[in-house]
Amino acid sequence: MRFHLPPPPNGPSAHPVDIGDRTEAIIVAELVRRGYRVLRPLSANQRYDLVLDLGDRFLRVQCKTGRLRNGAIVFSMRSCRSDTKRTYVRSYSCEEADVFLVYCPETDRIYAVAVGDSGVLNTASLRVDAPANNQLKGIRWVVDHELPA
Repeated sequence: MRFHLPPPPNGPSAHPVDIGDRTEAIIVAELVRRGYRVLRPLSANQRYDLVLDLGDRFLRVQCKTGRLRNGAIVFSMRSCRSDTKRTYVRSYSCEEADVFLVYCPETDRIYAVAVGDSGVLNTASLRVDAPANNQLKGIRWVVDHELPA
């Protein structure tokens, strides 16, 4: 007898924590598929989501969800945590994480951006298309950050 798993009753949740969980799962699955040794912290209260064991060193990874907007994949470079009294928003530093791995559902690809390469902005972008104003200096192109197949 075959078992057919029904779809979730309400479809995928749009809650930011659930979106982040899906992104992290997709990134971990792809890294494991490619042969990386992926380590996960015991506590969720770290400034990184996972660690890659590269043999001679460890790489702290912060997973992010990117969105395709106006010819660029845009992602947040901050974390947001809430308790019952307030919300805390913080940017990431090189002392806390080494690389952002960004999964974009619209392209179904993963991109790597060094945390130090990101500056101190709230968001970062990876250009897919040339900007309308033809300004090309300082652009971070998506092709330079895509994980190779």
